[in-house]
Amino acid sequence: MRFSLAIIGCFFATSAGAFSINEIDNAEYNGMALHSGQSGLTVVLQVLLDRAGVSPGVIDGYQGDMSTSALRGFEALRGFKVDGLLDDEVWTALGGNEAAPAIKSYELTSEDTANLTSSIPDNVREKAAMDKLGYVRVTEKLAERFHMDEDFLIQLNPDADFSAGSTIIVTDVGPDAGETVTRIEIRKSDRRAVAFNADGQMVTNYPVAIGSAETPSPEGDMIVEAIAIDPTYSYRPDVNFTADGVTDSLTLPPGPNGPVGTVWLDLTKPTYGLHGTDTPSKLFTQNSHGCVRFTNWDITELANMVNAGTKVEFVE
Repeated sequence: MRFSLAIIGCFFATSAGAFSINEIDNAEYNGMALHSGQSGLTVVLQVLLDRAGVSPGVIDGYQGDMSTSALRGFEALRGFKVDGLLDDEVWTALGGNEAAPAIKSYELTSEDTANLTSSIPDNVREKAAMDKLGYVRVTEKLAERFHMDEDFLIQLNPDADFSAGSTIIVTDVGPDAGETVTRIEIRKSDRRAVAFNADGQMVTNYPVAIGSAETPSPEGDMIVEAIAIDPTYSYRPDVNFTADGVTDSLTLPPGPNGPVGTVWLDLTKPTYGLHGTDTPSKLFTQNSHGCVRFTNWDITELANMVNAGTKVEFVE
């Protein structure tokens, strides 16, 4: 898995010290358990899972709960023993040592550095007064494009100024899936959303945040009624929940840093949907207010594969 670039000597920190990008480029599975901290092999594993249509969530090089759930999803897809552990069978099925490099160089364009939002307030009323809840940093914008944790992107490029015309290193997750999805299962106990085609074959598999005991996600079967790209958000404390002590209804502007991110898939149960999030790294550490949260890139991919009428099944 060779990757050669003039800036390949840069380093990033791990719990065991620092290592070069060469460790990602040369990562090979040798039968040992994944490093408990951050490692080049885990970066490669996360990228290969993403390419296989089983999203690890944010790519950061850490073997956390989202990556473990993705491994379990891939094992189930291939009919392997489902234990969430990397082994020779899984590594080979993912492409392993013969896979294309997990990282690549990328030259920033003027579009990458344009149209940023200067800052976003915490208060919901102040957010409602804005025109857009956009990206506030170039690194945030690029991290979402390449499915990366923002801090990890910066780690890989410690000397970069992220200006137009500069070259950085990013993960190479490949193209989005393009099949038509006819059914989605929201598997609450697994915290995964699994999409199927008309033949019943899995197309994609994503980590999600679901509701809590106080604000649970729906039960049973429903359908996607409508698809909204770059949606506004209706804050309705009389129906859903109260934030920041604000008790009147508001409409928040669109943007990736809005409460529902870049996409809203409206469900037949009023006020509930499948949507993006402004905090992708926290999908497995925070609950939603009852809806189902995806990373912005995962829900965008899914939105391009569904239609109004797609079945959504909530299962335990």
